Amino acid sequence: MVELVKSGGWLMLPIILCSIVAIAIIIERFWTLSAARISPKYTLGQVWTWIKNNELNASNLRELRLASPLGQILAAGLVNSKYGRAAMTVSIEQAASQVIHDMERYLNTLGTIAAITPLLGLLGTVIGMIEVFTEIMVQGTGNANALAGGISQALITTAAGLSVAIPTYMFHRMFIRRVDSLVLNLEQESIKLVDALHSDRRVEVKEIGKQ
Repeated sequence: MVELVKSGGWLMLPIILCSIVAIAIIIERFWTLSAARISPKYTLGQVWTWIKNNELNASNLRELRLASPLGQILAAGLVNSKYGRAAMTVSIEQAASQVIHDMERYLNTLGTIAAITPLLGLLGTVIGMIEVFTEIMVQGTGNANALAGGISQALITTAAGLSVAIPTYMFHRMFIRRVDSLVLNLEQESIKLVDALHSDRRVEVKEIGKQ
């Protein structure tokens, strides 16, 4: 493997670096974009229980906000629910924008890696072919084995670039699709809360320590 990397030339280094970054992002996004972490199933039910039992206070809101991205969105809506449906909806949208931004973190980097690694590989091949033709100009075409070896080495970077780009692109598309699905679920849960409270119903948030 080391010899293969050496044969590919110095452009193998940025390709390897891109592969390391891509692997790190993929692992991190798998952990971060878990449906159970973003939108726990029990969250809306817990909120509604607090409302029905008149237990919604600042402490519960803080717990809800820190528990999950869905909780962060619902807490923003609950804080402003007493100002009417429109204000509640606006606050939910603002909180959702931040949540979506966090979910899309590093995905542009992953897409960039998928786009540039084939180009790096192609550049390595072009440089290698230039070296091969330079040898032909100097030594002629008498040594076929040497020419074949040079061409083989020139193609290593292309193979390496594609080996990084193909799976990276697949994971990039998969994460984009997962974010879309999670956003839809967050939207549905938020709409349920808004519709349940209605525009004319106010939810009083108690201060900590008050009953």
